Amino acid sequence: MPPGADVAEHLEAVRRRLSAAAHRAHRDPADIHLVAVSKTFGADLVREAAAAGQRSFGENRVQEGLDKIETLGDLGLEWHLIGHLQSNKARKAAAAFAWIESVDSRELLKKLDQGAADAGTRPTILVQVDLAHEATKFGADEPAVGDLVHAALDARALTLAGLMTVPPFPTDPEDSRPWFRRLREIRDGLVASGVPAARLAHLSMGMSHDFEVAIDEGATIVRVGTAIFGRRTPPPPEGA
Repeated sequence: MPPGADVAEHLEAVRRRLSAAAHRAHRDPADIHLVAVSKTFGADLVREAAAAGQRSFGENRVQEGLDKIETLGDLGLEWHLIGHLQSNKARKAAAAFAWIESVDSRELLKKLDQGAADAGTRPTILVQVDLAHEATKFGADEPAVGDLVHAALDARALTLAGLMTVPPFPTDPEDSRPWFRRLREIRDGLVASGVPAARLAHLSMGMSHDFEVAIDEGATIVRVGTAIFGRRTPPPPEGA
């Protein structure tokens, strides 16, 4: 669908898909959180989605997110930062985003913690895990995840809530299943080792093309953009 199509109609279609996938997996749809990925789309389309009842939105870039947070401040929306976060932007992100899903290093964790403490905020964070090692993707390597999780548990001003991953773009949605399953296995292993289950309750995985498979494998957060807002045009370079 082109940008500007009926956002409310397509949002409802995504909700129906989510509910059907949950029921097939014998899960409660209410346990699965839909994040509408609004990156590169204007505030007007976010308003349309919000008018249709959507409350959570995902942004890839800090500055674009900050602009929308300010413009749409009257709506009381929940904002997730889902893209790679550079350490030099950690303070701004910690002050503005309710969720930061892309924590991938101890250095970033430390700067987020300090930024949140200084701003008097307490963002919820997810540790991003790099499973496929694609050159264009980010995340902590699997052997480093445990150490990063334990460091996050000790943060003063951050609340660890789970793990996130971005698998390779699949030819078929089923191609994503092994990556989703592996993230769940990593989470389960950490819980078995003593990490409190409540601090790893969320698995953020699955996008427009494969979120039903992610739900089947235990996703509690799905990040859906194209199926709601339409196809994107490539954004300009940061700072352009």
